[in-house]
Amino acid sequence: MPSIPPELCARCKGYKLLCGLPRCPILERFRVQVNAVQRINGKDVVGSTPPSVLVGEYGYPKVSFYYMVPPGKSSDEAAYYDAPKLWAERRETLGNIVKLRGEMVSAYVRLDVNEPWRLYETELGLASLSERPVESDVLLKSLPLPQLKFDGMTKPMGPRAPAEKVIVSGAPKLQRKAEEAIWDDAKAEDIIWELYQAGVDVYKIQDMLSLGFLGRLRARKLVPTRWAITAVDDIISRRLRREVRDFRSVDSVEAREAEYLGNRFLVILMPGEGTFEWIEVWHPRGLWTQQAERPIVERVEEDPLGRASAMDGGFSAARLAVLEGLRSSAKKADVVILREILPTYYAPVGNWHIRETVRRAMSSESKVFDSVQAAAEYAASWLRASPQDVLAQSSLLGFRARQRRLTDFLR
Repeated sequence: MPSIPPELCARCKGYKLLCGLPRCPILERFRVQVNAVQRINGKDVVGSTPPSVLVGEYGYPKVSFYYMVPPGKSSDEAAYYDAPKLWAERRETLGNIVKLRGEMVSAYVRLDVNEPWRLYETELGLASLSERPVESDVLLKSLPLPQLKFDGMTKPMGPRAPAEKVIVSGAPKLQRKAEEAIWDDAKAEDIIWELYQAGVDVYKIQDMLSLGFLGRLRARKLVPTRWAITAVDDIISRRLRREVRDFRSVDSVEAREAEYLGNRFLVILMPGEGTFEWIEVWHPRGLWTQQAERPIVERVEEDPLGRASAMDGGFSAARLAVLEGLRSSAKKADVVILREILPTYYAPVGNWHIRETVRRAMSSESKVFDSVQAAAEYAASWLRASPQDVLAQSSLLGFRARQRRLTDFLR
């Protein structure tokens, strides 16, 4: 969480909301932590997984593997604790998502990334990939401390403690294509694409890569979850780009939009060869901008060959959603993705909501314009932050000189 001046918190005491956030993050964190710990009866926790697993990155190549269970929950009730697509579909609130994640207990063990077979031997890996939640009995070495960890890439993590023993009592059931991929001795990139083409959920593929179940059999490793999320988005996007590159360009300028969890997205498509521009706008007094007086703008540009000016997990998630939409319409385009983060986004819950909200935008009804300038004018009226400061960053909308690239001469 961002640093809020302690003097402000002392004056506020959680009920005046002087920080400008819709809820006090300190009290919200405390509520879900206490609720989770109250449901734990000693060091023995019984619940079902998935809903969630995570491979950390601290101490690499010795990392922590977190096996998460919601105490006393099973079947569909347990599955909802890690259901990003369903959350987006049902428009689940930010507060409820934080509550769900904070109620889960994470039992962790330390592993060497070069030994992914240890998860397979104990059935922890297969249980983590099961299509349906699997009953598990977790014995902790100590009582978990009340805590709620936030991360901009991964979903929040609740109370955690080292695991003494984890017993998987249920029978994991994997999707047939996913189970076949575990024994496939091939490059991870090729397997990821095959799984995606076969309809395996992107979130399941991310877990498979993270848990070391993909790639050459003798070269597999655990991959920290944060890295796996972006890697899967990028690998699939590269393949989608190859397909989209051969399509006919859109012949008009259009915009599509969607909003969820205090994040607004405007996707502008225009005739072109496939340049992407990502412009992220953080309002002052928001999640990461407590001390800012003006909007904070971040920008990434990527050419049609996939060469980007910077690495950004949010952009990777959004680009995948746009490329999916372009492939379904058999078109290519130059693309501007505007993301505006309002102060109401008071707790980071991972970048899944970017992927899902941009997917919804791409399936929404489009607004058609007769020129790029008209689209830029609409973007200026759409933005709630200072449009002059934001749009001045854009080259595709004509406000910023664009660097000439080799692909410009290939058109």
